[in-house]
Amino acid sequence: MKNRSLLVWLCLLGLIAVSHRADAQKVAVKTNFAHWALLGSPNAGVEYAVSPKMTINLEGGLNMWKYKAPLEIRHIVVQPELRYWFCESFNGAYIGLHAHGGKYNVGGITLPVGRLKSLRDQRYEGKFYGAGIDAGYQWVLSPAVNLELNLGGGWARTDYRQFNCATCGLQTGQGTYDYFGLTKAGLTLLIFLK
Repeated sequence: MKNRSLLVWLCLLGLIAVSHRADAQKVAVKTNFAHWALLGSPNAGVEYAVSPKMTINLEGGLNMWKYKAPLEIRHIVVQPELRYWFCESFNGAYIGLHAHGGKYNVGGITLPVGRLKSLRDQRYEGKFYGAGIDAGYQWVLSPAVNLELNLGGGWARTDYRQFNCATCGLQTGQGTYDYFGLTKAGLTLLIFLK
């Protein structure tokens, strides 16, 4: 099912690319391949040039798939961002200031680092919000298509409930946690609209 959804998204982006001529790169639709690969998450975004060196970016993703037990990775996330471009909008290097927020329900994931080790045997659900900075680079592939690579870090606060098994169980705790670290990563394809 995930592969079919990815194929549909790519076909839609391809149709947009060939059906619009981009005289000036002002508005782009986008999808982040890193989210597809790591989380199996459908995602999309739109970026708009507000000046020759500034853009506003809005990205979002969700994952409502039901996986084979004990894996649970459901989430919805939104990340607005203001970007400053060193050369010109949609070309070369930029720095950005982003915010993020969303909901999650995760468990049954084997991660060997820090606090995330407990995701293998327990499930967490809750809400989060925060902010961060990132840097990236866009390569112009054609007048209608760009490729972007970015990485960012910052802060996120989460209010969570903890459960004693990865897909079921009784609630064993709740709390608030402040996270400092990676908050954004992407390998993104952009298609420009006229």
